[in-house]
Amino acid sequence: MRIVVQRCKEASVTVDGQVVGAIGPGLMLLVGLTHEDTEQDVKFAAEKVAGLRIFEDGQGKMNLSVLETGGAVLSVSQFTLYGDCRKGRRPNFMAAARPEQAEPLYDRFNDHLREQGLRVETGVFGAMMDVALVNDGPVTLIVET
Repeated sequence: MRIVVQRCKEASVTVDGQVVGAIGPGLMLLVGLTHEDTEQDVKFAAEKVAGLRIFEDGQGKMNLSVLETGGAVLSVSQFTLYGDCRKGRRPNFMAAARPEQAEPLYDRFNDHLREQGLRVETGVFGAMMDVALVNDGPVTLIVET
């Protein structure tokens, strides 16, 4: 599992001209799954993301998690995170999990975030999406299982 975590001031995702998910301050997540990912991986990743201390405290130090700040999460499925660009000019996506495997795990990942008390908005799995983001910092990290 590979997740690009971006601290944001706001983020939204639009499908066919309709906003399907939007948040204010919090985390924008691009979530990719591979063939080997399991329920344990998605649970671990959700706990890791929810607990990342990447928001500033009163002294300006990155010392608070999204849970502690009351922020929200916008989670967008992103199979292209497993694109292999080492050979040729066209990425190879063989490492990305097939939709029938990835979608249930992606849903469970979002459920695990919600179980921790986070408000989670999502895009539409498998759809062409327009993603808007105001990155805060910028702070961008990669979480892998």
